[in-house]
Amino acid sequence: MPAANGHGDAIADDLALLRQAVREGGALALSFYKGDFRSWTKGANDPVTEADLEVNDLLRDRLRGARPDYGWLSEETEDDKSRLTASKFWVVDPIDGTRAFAKGKPHFAISVALVSGGIPLIGIVFNPATDEFFEAARGRGAWLNGQPIHVGSRRKVEGCRMVAHPPMFEHKAWPERWPPMDFIERNSVAYRIALVACGAADAVIALSAKNDWDLAAAHLILEEAGGLLTAHDGHEIRYDGATTHQPSLVGANPVLHAGIMARTAMLRLPS
Repeated sequence: MPAANGHGDAIADDLALLRQAVREGGALALSFYKGDFRSWTKGANDPVTEADLEVNDLLRDRLRGARPDYGWLSEETEDDKSRLTASKFWVVDPIDGTRAFAKGKPHFAISVALVSGGIPLIGIVFNPATDEFFEAARGRGAWLNGQPIHVGSRRKVEGCRMVAHPPMFEHKAWPERWPPMDFIERNSVAYRIALVACGAADAVIALSAKNDWDLAAAHLILEEAGGLLTAHDGHEIRYDGATTHQPSLVGANPVLHAGIMARTAMLRLPS
């Protein structure tokens, strides 16, 4: 594991800070989990709970308190765009998978990345309900609970363990029928990607728009574990835009990713 070495290793120092903050956030989330808490909707199909806001506030206090010059982007904080002029900024989803969290299902995660120049430098995805702590630092590898992880080696779409919504593959827009696959469904997008990074799943696809806070930390974890994450048409996903929206995602090891691209790249999604 990368660790602070006493010689100005900023990445290691930032990762140590983030690790502690996310652990605290996880404990706070668990104090609400399966209990009584307030919940409401921010908009159509967009639930939020008091736990989301409490964890958000804790992370902001810990991270911005220690790094006041770093910018901030969070699902639960209004985006004032000041992040666009910061050299580095945190990208935060305090509880990714709120719907699962509210239903008492262990398919949620805290997701935080530190981004610079449009790419994540460090990232953590923590599922406190299952005690799965995924982390990565650019150029230094990815880990699950302190052990190095790597994507699986499956080369064919047929029979792969796909983290996605099964009815999507039956849509009439597909020019070619998808082969049989073993499906895994999880509410948290970040957690889905992390499962591919550690080899628990082979691939992940989503063809509906996601946000930077859903993807940034898990994106780095997957890359450092030897995988690829792109939009469905192969375009690079970056985190330096004025808008936080990303149109789609496909993640897998490089060979399987190419096989999926052969099926998805020509698809035109509604704007």
